[in-house]
Amino acid sequence: MRRLFALILVISLWFGFAPAQPAHAYNLKPCSESAAFAQRAKSSISPTAPQRYEAYAKAGLLCGEDGLPHLIWDGSLAHAGESLIPSVLFLYIAGWIGWVGRMYLQTIKKGSNPEEKEIIIDVPLAVRCSLTGFAWPLMALKEFTTGELTAKDNEIPIAPR
Repeated sequence: MRRLFALILVISLWFGFAPAQPAHAYNLKPCSESAAFAQRAKSSISPTAPQRYEAYAKAGLLCGEDGLPHLIWDGSLAHAGESLIPSVLFLYIAGWIGWVGRMYLQTIKKGSNPEEKEIIIDVPLAVRCSLTGFAWPLMALKEFTTGELTAKDNEIPIAPR
């Protein structure tokens, strides 16, 4: 029975994945060559539109039949600036903020009157935590490898049923 399930799984995965398609398969072409893009640029009433459309055309963005630039991710680094780099920066900054908040809460928990310091923020301590938070990926890796990041099974309360 397990072998049959494994065979069905392998076959469904094999036929279930579609190969990556090139940009021309989605009717995308450079914005500088798109008639619909040029029409949108002419009909825009915004005072900053000519510079924006010029920048889109020079950047080599790809436009669809609607004349709008499309973000694509085809696995190459040619279009990394459109989606990959902003996504990684967002995750890094969100992690930094979360790590600093965690570090602040753990630090005030060790001192006296932590409830008050959650409401009235200790600014010098918060700034100190913020300045060291840039290295949060390395600190998280260190705490994960030493076991400080995760709680032990006996520390997790289980509700009675």
